[in-house]
Amino acid sequence: MAVYGVDGCRTGWFFVRADGNHLDFGVVSQLKELVNEAPDDSTVLIDIPIGLHDQSGGPRLCDRDARKLLGHPRGSSVFPAPIRAILNEPTHASATAKSRELTGRGISQQSFAIIPKIKEIDDLLASNLRARQMLREVHPELCFWGFNHRQPMRNRKKVRAGHEERLEVLSRVLPGADELYANALQRFLRKQVARDDILDALVAVATVVQPGSRLQTLPERPEIDSCGLAMEMVYVALAN
Repeated sequence: MAVYGVDGCRTGWFFVRADGNHLDFGVVSQLKELVNEAPDDSTVLIDIPIGLHDQSGGPRLCDRDARKLLGHPRGSSVFPAPIRAILNEPTHASATAKSRELTGRGISQQSFAIIPKIKEIDDLLASNLRARQMLREVHPELCFWGFNHRQPMRNRKKVRAGHEERLEVLSRVLPGADELYANALQRFLRKQVARDDILDALVAVATVVQPGSRLQTLPERPEIDSCGLAMEMVYVALAN
């Protein structure tokens, strides 16, 4: 069985694939390319909201719970997922206005910036049975929290200390992570794939290859949206 960790990047989607003890990586412009080429029994953990409220309702429970677990300041990395009704809005202003009209809440610039990728995955899951069978949502900072004995990372992932801190965690849970990280940095320009895109994909694939560990979900009993998609984040919490 092949397993994949996926994170959005400027050129599409950066992925790390684990097949047995072998790790490799690449980029696809559309995630359906990866889904169509992956073996049938593959698992794909991806850092993107899966399962959305349609037009109303409060924040997703998984977003709320992840922010609470991570605390300040790492909790701010969990952007509230938008409602499905605003995915076609062309501007931040129009998306904010419609979100406020329907939910009483606006939408941040950060959340609006990833709406095209959220819509891509939402549309893919609505039309592709293979994708529904393979894809599950992760949040990288929750994964690092679980691997770090339920302690959030001290530093932001965009700074050197944050890169080093996360690589140190990865070196404990994913043999070969350091080498893959270095190779990916060499192969791609930063305007194509950022350092943290690589780290986020690595921690996602590490989550699903842990020997003897059971994937946990946040929350334990996920909400199900109108399309039958579980609104959850999966992670592994290592024992102290």
